[in-house]
Amino acid sequence: MLNPYAQRQVDSPHRIVIVGGGAAGLELATRLGNGVGKRRRAEVILIDRFPTHFWKPLLHEVAAGQIDASSHQIDYAAHAKWNHFRFEQGALASIDRGRREIVIDETTDVDGRPLMPKRTLAFDTLVLALGSVTNFFAIPGAEQHALTLETVEQAETFRRRLLSSLLRSGHARQAEPGAARTPVSVTVIGGGATGVELAAALRGSAEMLRDYHLASLDPADDIRIRLLEGAPRVLPALPERISTRAQDVLAGLGVEVRLGCRVRAVDANAVATVDGETLASDITIWAAGVEGPPVLRTLEGLPLNRLGQVIVDGTLQIEPGSGIHAMGDCAACAAAKGDALVPPRAQAAFQQAVYLADALTRRLDDRPVPLFAYRDQGTLISFGRAGAAGALMSELLRQPLFIDGWFAASCYRHLYRRHIMGLTGVRRAVMYAASQWLRERVRPTVKLN
Repeated sequence: MLNPYAQRQVDSPHRIVIVGGGAAGLELATRLGNGVGKRRRAEVILIDRFPTHFWKPLLHEVAAGQIDASSHQIDYAAHAKWNHFRFEQGALASIDRGRREIVIDETTDVDGRPLMPKRTLAFDTLVLALGSVTNFFAIPGAEQHALTLETVEQAETFRRRLLSSLLRSGHARQAEPGAARTPVSVTVIGGGATGVELAAALRGSAEMLRDYHLASLDPADDIRIRLLEGAPRVLPALPERISTRAQDVLAGLGVEVRLGCRVRAVDANAVATVDGETLASDITIWAAGVEGPPVLRTLEGLPLNRLGQVIVDGTLQIEPGSGIHAMGDCAACAAAKGDALVPPRAQAAFQQAVYLADALTRRLDDRPVPLFAYRDQGTLISFGRAGAAGALMSELLRQPLFIDGWFAASCYRHLYRRHIMGLTGVRRAVMYAASQWLRERVRPTVKLN
């Protein structure tokens, strides 16, 4: 029997369509483009609703104003040209498994005017790498009144709202020097990595803002940062030692941490808890969980779990021979050991992208494809100016190696540099790092507008 992957090379290049240009999707497109794409063994197409890529683990730093997002974005169109694949901007609308086609929604500009019409794109292999969205757990008012950190635009919205609140508060105190100080209250719901990193970064940003045109700002008294977590400790999915370290750092930064605190409702100016308490909140951000993108629930023929993630087998396919794969946060994939799912982390997305790049190349060459095996390499948590902490893991270590201080912070920064280097190569990665360093030398330490 002829290999359909090899046979298709005779008639036309095998078309691999990747939907989603996050940490997993862009990594896969780059590797395939520089492999089978460059050799014209396959046509590789990446689809994303945004024109640029941004590494999501840095979003809390954008929200805190500590980095300028524009200097950390990668233009998909330029990256595609340099790495032998094609980019199409648009959002996934539907999948026709029988005809092996997808429909991409109409693309509009910032004013809502059409740029590209709704269009159909055929595929031989389809990879869904759509990431995840915030799970509000049906809490009344949460989706309407709480901000989220899914995109650069949302992070910038949070930053601008915080800066505006602090400016109004500071000018009000200057106008009435004897008036009682009413702090700006920021409530972070969710004590996972995003919530902890954001809470820590915000305190550092408040201290930096005082050094500029908010001289009257007292970081300790004029901004109240609350972190609400329903579990008995922050970072409940990580080793207890990291959790304890995080709680100590947050306490030292003056962040009010409430454990075992479940949210009942959210409105524009307050958060209500299950215990009947109402907490004043000028800005509320929801970082309490994720689920699959809503579009997946509208697509026929995709097996989904209760969180709306695509259920895949050991080769990251929805079923053997289907040619439809899913990876990253939108996929529900069993880990190699036990029944637990691969966690929604950047390292898991990276490992799946590396695996699929090899697996799809093997199929084109009619070679056996191994099963995907997730290897936990540990976790690092950034506390902003207060450093970082985490645990490193490998097959050579019997127990996790806990790290802290400057070494942990260096390892945390290395993760981003490794991501950029994997996408752009050493030469471009060095130029990116140099340009970012130069920008940081000529701009304020915190974004002021």
